[in-house]
Amino acid sequence: MKHFLRMFVQVCLYFYCKCLWRCLKFVVRKLTGQCELQRICYNTKPGAARTMKIEASLKGSKSKRLQTSVNVHPDAIEKTIDDIMELKRINPDINPQLGVSLQACLLQIVGYRNLIAEVEKLRREPYDSENPQHEEMLLKLWKCLKPNSPLKARISKQWCEIGFQGDDPKTDFRGMGLLGLYNLVYFAEWDTEIAQQVLTDSLHPKYSQLSKAEWEKKKFDKAIGYSFAIVGINITDLAYNLLVSGALKTHFYNVAPEAPTLTHFQQTFCYLMHEFHKFWIDEDPLDIMEFNRVREKFYKRILRQLQNPEMALCPHFAASESLINM
Repeated sequence: MKHFLRMFVQVCLYFYCKCLWRCLKFVVRKLTGQCELQRICYNTKPGAARTMKIEASLKGSKSKRLQTSVNVHPDAIEKTIDDIMELKRINPDINPQLGVSLQACLLQIVGYRNLIAEVEKLRREPYDSENPQHEEMLLKLWKCLKPNSPLKARISKQWCEIGFQGDDPKTDFRGMGLLGLYNLVYFAEWDTEIAQQVLTDSLHPKYSQLSKAEWEKKKFDKAIGYSFAIVGINITDLAYNLLVSGALKTHFYNVAPEAPTLTHFQQTFCYLMHEFHKFWIDEDPLDIMEFNRVREKFYKRILRQLQNPEMALCPHFAASESLINM
């Protein structure tokens, strides 16, 4: 009985708040002469803060046309903006900047949804050793990370040198499919120097901070390195979860002036890979068995950062200048 009463009170409170909110919006519109979309665009600076408010406003609207506007095809965005302006009785000649601002927001919102679909497609595609393109990408990964060490054979224990578990890497891509390979290759190719350094440090993490003499003097009896490629696939999973949960909206809406793309996602992976490496060194775990604990702690730190509406994880590629005056 108590459970029923609690549920009843919660339902009543929900409908009360919902009706109260709609009444408040109506009163504010009458007082300001502006709809909620206008107030957001005029009073909130471009970026995640504005786009997320626009997204929430459209999804929470009582109008089905506004609710579905966040799910339109990119080619239909311009027509959708015209429909919104007409529905809200806003004269585009008097408010020309509003249409531009709404279009920028919708491009980000729709683009984020499409990015999830693109990433999911790669994740679901398994690595196929009979596919020449897949094999070419895998060999490119080796060449980028170990340019001075030729691979003696496709099936080789050498793969362990870059952090795979056995002599054939294809079995390690099962969890993340081609997405894991795409990210690793992008990191090795786009940020080669850092990728090679992270690989070296992952094999001998203490050597990156201490000389060999200091290492031997301290007599470390624990191994705190990790498998570069396996961790890269694991960080791909972390980035994927941040994406599908919506946590990365803050970052992408701040760095992508229009639709976020797969390149934005891969650049974010590079950042996460580099930051996780530094985090691992700072945590100084006893052994590799602590990996899940360190990963979870790192994941929570990234989530906290993304709660800041002005957060951009990778400022070195943030398109902040392109966000101005939208």
